[in-house]
Amino acid sequence: MPSPRGPAIIGSVSTLSDSSARPRILRRLTEGTINRIAAGEVVERPASAVKELVENALDAGAARIDVTIEGGGRDLILVVDDGVGMTAADLEMAVDRHATSKLPDDDLTQISTLGFRGEALPSIGAVARLALTSRPRDSAEGWCMRVEAGAKFAPVPAAAAPGTRVEVRDLFFATPARLKFLKTDRAEAQAVADVVRRLAMAHPAVAFSLSEGGRTVFRASAMGDLLHDDPAAARLVRLAAILGSDFADNALSVYAERGALVLSGFAGVPTYNRGNAQQQFLFVNGRPVKDKLLVGAVRGAYADFLARDRHPSVALFLDIAPEDVDVNVHPAKTEVRFRDSGAVRGMIVGALRQALTAAGHRAATTIADQALAAFRVDGGPGSAPAPALPFRSGAGPIYSFGQRTGPVPAGLADYATQSQSPLGVPAPITTALAADQAQPGTLDPRDLPLGAARSQLHLTYVIAETREGLVIVDQHAAHERLVYERMKGALAAGGVRRQILLIPEVVDLDDGAAETLAARAPELESLGLVLERFGPGAVVVRETPALLGDSDIRSLVRDLADELAEVEQTTLLAERLGEICGTMACHGSVRAGRRLSLPEMDALLREMEATPHSGQCNHGRPTYVTLHKGDIERLFGRR
Repeated sequence: MPSPRGPAIIGSVSTLSDSSARPRILRRLTEGTINRIAAGEVVERPASAVKELVENALDAGAARIDVTIEGGGRDLILVVDDGVGMTAADLEMAVDRHATSKLPDDDLTQISTLGFRGEALPSIGAVARLALTSRPRDSAEGWCMRVEAGAKFAPVPAAAAPGTRVEVRDLFFATPARLKFLKTDRAEAQAVADVVRRLAMAHPAVAFSLSEGGRTVFRASAMGDLLHDDPAAARLVRLAAILGSDFADNALSVYAERGALVLSGFAGVPTYNRGNAQQQFLFVNGRPVKDKLLVGAVRGAYADFLARDRHPSVALFLDIAPEDVDVNVHPAKTEVRFRDSGAVRGMIVGALRQALTAAGHRAATTIADQALAAFRVDGGPGSAPAPALPFRSGAGPIYSFGQRTGPVPAGLADYATQSQSPLGVPAPITTALAADQAQPGTLDPRDLPLGAARSQLHLTYVIAETREGLVIVDQHAAHERLVYERMKGALAAGGVRRQILLIPEVVDLDDGAAETLAARAPELESLGLVLERFGPGAVVVRETPALLGDSDIRSLVRDLADELAEVEQTTLLAERLGEICGTMACHGSVRAGRRLSLPEMDALLREMEATPHSGQCNHGRPTYVTLHKGDIERLFGRR
């Protein structure tokens, strides 16, 4: 019986409606259309063209690459390098699709170059006006070849320095529809700058420059000699030139090696964080990538130190055998696939955590700068900041309120002197000073990293004195980290010690929350919290972690119920123990508003010095701020 749909016939007539009936004829696309389609995959925007051209220059062995753009790259892209250069025959073949010098034996498992598809130049030539000028290093003559909207012109002799000059004008003029999807010139220029900077990070041996409209946007010198003597130092110098000195000041060295897998680079201390992931730079075999596996590994390594809405700053370089990574996943080559993704992720997480542990209680240097900025006088919105304390030689005393300065009115100084109370030394400070002086030859607490406790402000902040300045400690944030680290250590050692409540605590919850807690009771018991169902919509707590002391059990249980509600049923609580410990530590730490004795303050400082990661709380906030004596003196005009 024939099919009701009828036989499938190539070239048959559609019968959807008489008005739309027309033959379906198979035909081959023209070469120009094919190239324009390919250009849509390879050249999405000006930054994509710059990336392909700079990568070609790097593969050509260039020691210097200069990039110039106009109109965000849509009017002009100029890339000049001093690489090996090309002959006239090379130029003609370079603008043909799938022509490349980077796969000598057609082995896609041994890709050691950045580009290998042979699509960039013909794709750019299909949608723009392309001019290639090149001269081999061992040749005395140069050649120039033009391509416009896919139309190729024969090479002609041209004056040229050794290397290659690629000029792209009127990008997408042959495909006007693509122009509608480009962003503003400023946004496109920023995307180009990001591409050049990322490639410059990965190749410190090469000098880079980027100019726009006659203005130098970015310049980085080659790190040749330093790279040979100290590769890590050269890498950090290049990163500082791109990311700024703040990154270099707050960067931790990262290095790990496992067979043919090598991880190197730098990671910022947790308190040097950002509101987005824009300052995370990841490279595989010198190729900038944006890979979910690598980003997730970085996120996991910092999970103990940052809130969910904060992101670390890192620049990590992974070297792996070519056969163990697939770089041919996406036309833009920004995504990769690893043969053993578990080993890669584990190596990144382990190396980052080791670096963070070695940092001890170190916090970001930018925190002190922010604190000092808060002290400086501001004359109001739109006005320039006033000098801290102006002085004029021989002009008599002057005063400063906002922007006004002038001589002190007659009699005001005498009145102020009579109104001031004599300075008294509080008893705790007197005791501390006496203790320092009573033990000659012993270690002065002021020589320790966090100094000697002197006082407590607003029942929240501990003030300590060091030889070089002073330290302000947030007592709650600091103790929260200490309790958290103790709980993790106890958990790793076999379980958290528990304390039995004389009177069990009944906590009222909704039925769903109570059921969730009861289902997780065995796992919570390993954390020192013993609870069970107590009728509908309630649980009873019988034991709590000894480390928490006298904490608010009701608030703790409710927060844990909210925390566990986000855990999928198929996910083991063990995978979230860090966050659960953090919630418990927050409830068990010294609260703001509690008065501390001087010995308690000193004990807090000493334990912070001995505890890894104590420079930030579990949410990534700093636990202390250091103000150097020189900075304080500048605030008062002494420097």
